[in-house]
Order: sequence, then structure tokens, then C-alpha cells
Amino acid sequence: MQRLSVRYSGRVHGVGFRANVLDLARSFRVTGWVCNVADGTVELTAEGEEDELLRFQRAIRSRLDRNIVHCDESWSPATGEWGEFSIAADRVR
Repeated sequence: MQRLSVRYSGRVHGVGFRANVLDLARSFRVTGWVCNVADGTVELTAEGEEDELLRFQRAIRSRLDRNIVHCDESWSPATGEWGEFSIAADRVR
């Protein structure tokens, strides 16, 4: 099990980005969250099998590529702290 953390920048606020990610997550065996960040980015943290996370990430890019200018991603071992995927409260950073 792996954790994928991604920070998306571009036109990602006010365009249904988080709702689209949540909708996509329902088609994959992933847990975690997605949220808006005060600096205008969107942050995603998802856990699951590496192959499933890679497919999830490709689906996000496929559906939302027109909104994404840049994404920074990192991988780490999963912690298993979530039971589902959800939209989290906005972060003030």
C-alpha cells in the first residue's frame, strides 16, 4: 500500500475540480481526501495499491488536464488512516 500526495496548480478553484476528483475516486479502490488550499492550489492525498493510484492519477489528468498547469507529486508508505475518499475542509497555508 502506498500514499500519493499531489499539489495541483492552474485553474483549479471554482471549477468543480474537487467534485470531479471525488467522482473519479468512487471508481477506484482508494481512500484519502482532496481540498482547496488558500494559495489557489488543490491538494490531494490518496492511499491504495500503487497500480490503482497510478490509474486514479491518470484518470484525474485525463478529465481535468485543461485545468492543470502543474502538479507536484510525492510517494510514501500508506498509513491506513482513512476509510473512504472525501472532500476535506479547505486548508489555510
